[in-house]
Amino acid sequence: IKGVIFDLDGTVVENDYDWIRIREEIGTGAASILSYLDSLEEPERSAKWSILETHEALQTQAAVLREGVPELLALLRSRGIAAALVTNNSRENTEFLLGKFGLAFDCVITREGGLWKPSGAPFLEVLRVLHLEPGECGVIGDTHFDVLAALDAGIDAIFLLSDEPERFAGFPVEVFPDMDELLERLERSLG
Repeated sequence: IKGVIFDLDGTVVENDYDWIRIREEIGTGAASILSYLDSLEEPERSAKWSILETHEALQTQAAVLREGVPELLALLRSRGIAAALVTNNSRENTEFLLGKFGLAFDCVITREGGLWKPSGAPFLEVLRVLHLEPGECGVIGDTHFDVLAALDAGIDAIFLLSDEPERFAGFPVEVFPDMDELLERLERSLG
């Protein structure tokens, strides 16, 4: 592995989004929130974006750094492995969190670029920017969107943080209950 792509919310930082409630408030149905919002006409579009942004602002302020993240980033840097961040969150919220916790990534992709998960497009952009092949990259996330985006981009080293591994049954992933166990796994594989 020459590069690792991290998710932000639920992976690098912990927060408590109530996605079911947010989807109900916005009225997305089965569509992804960002795709749904992108399809709307004004003034409905702005009104519903405002709902999402209100929830995001609250969760951004309340977010805490996931234990083990600084150690994992330090391990990657010590081995010359690039670290990227791909999030469906906004650049403003992402920059706030990176500043708050003193984190730096070699490449950061937010939703403003028009590339968002579950599409593999933002991961392919990371590969392009960092000059990596899919087989040289791993993904660390916590949701099905992270898995689907990785698979869509041809990345098969997928590590998930979840205390519900059964949610990912049937997917080609490794699930870890916390960052410490993931860090141990990566230390072993990186040699």
